[in-house]
Amino acid sequence: MRKLKAVLLVGGFGTRLRPLTDNKPKPIVPVVNRPFLEHSLAHLKQFGVDEVILAMSYLPEVISEYFKDGERCGMRLTYCMEKEPLGTAGAVKNAAAYLDGPFIVLNGDNVFIELNLDEVYAFHREKKAKATICLTRVDNPSAFGVVETDASRRVKAFIEKPAPGTATTDWINAGGYILEPEVLEHVPAGQYYMFEKGLFPHLLEIGAPVYGYHYKGYWLDMGTPAKYLTLNADMLAGKLSNRLLPECGEGGFYYGEDTKIDPSAVIKPPVVIGDGCRIGCGVGITGPAVIGQDCHLEDGVNLENAVIWDRVNIGAGSRLSRCIISSDVTIGENQDIGNTVITPARTAPLPLPDANVV
Repeated sequence: MRKLKAVLLVGGFGTRLRPLTDNKPKPIVPVVNRPFLEHSLAHLKQFGVDEVILAMSYLPEVISEYFKDGERCGMRLTYCMEKEPLGTAGAVKNAAAYLDGPFIVLNGDNVFIELNLDEVYAFHREKKAKATICLTRVDNPSAFGVVETDASRRVKAFIEKPAPGTATTDWINAGGYILEPEVLEHVPAGQYYMFEKGLFPHLLEIGAPVYGYHYKGYWLDMGTPAKYLTLNADMLAGKLSNRLLPECGEGGFYYGEDTKIDPSAVIKPPVVIGDGCRIGCGVGITGPAVIGQDCHLEDGVNLENAVIWDRVNIGAGSRLSRCIISSDVTIGENQDIGNTVITPARTAPLPLPDANVV
């Protein structure tokens, strides 16, 4: 396989994930205590991808400050800035100067997909495709963009969010592509232009070979707080082949350096606890649960199915279930909180809807 470059689309505003993205871009939102984007880069690295262009728009300095030149990930990162949002295809067109051969495109700020890039690229070459779109099967295709293919997997049509019960297929655009650089000639420079509603339908109109690769592995759109909670739980449960997870020690859970856990605490994995935490007397933690750095769970706290970011203090006797707590939040004593997102900027907790809400 030739060495492919990758373009990661990381410019979204994270509207559906608010309030978690009020002051933080989606790629930096922590998943099991690592930025979401870092997991995506680690997956690309497994397949020899070491040159990545990040197409950025919203709070780009937060991303570049964390990843810098990419050395921490063993990659070379190039930052491609948009003065105004350019859409999915427009953002890649903006990076065209860095692309000299077939390349990968991933929605790098919300879709978690574990593509076998060797297999996808082999399929792309076998079909002599100009564009290969990775497709995944879902239960409710009416919430997504449906992609129809023929028996050879050549794409016949794109149908955006068909009415319930009318979809002719349950295969949807999974947000991963392999493209030949010449397809970018059909994208107007400096204009807002989308793959889904612009470039791909245009390629069909002119008869270009566009194919759909049927992907059957793990796929999740982390666009909502509920789906974000699900991704953390799935990663802890080992549903993804992820190399960034810490190894669990004796007891079946992980805790970081300088973390103190009272001997009376009861921890039922899967649980990951970051550095510098204090877990008090009689605390109960039932996984799936993730606790960030420098958190303090006072005596008698009960925590279940939760993701806690950094520097969170939870008062004695409080009970939290199915919660996401962002950094620098303090929760008082004897609170009973469930199905909630809490951030310091919000004066009241926000309800956490069911994970089936798109």
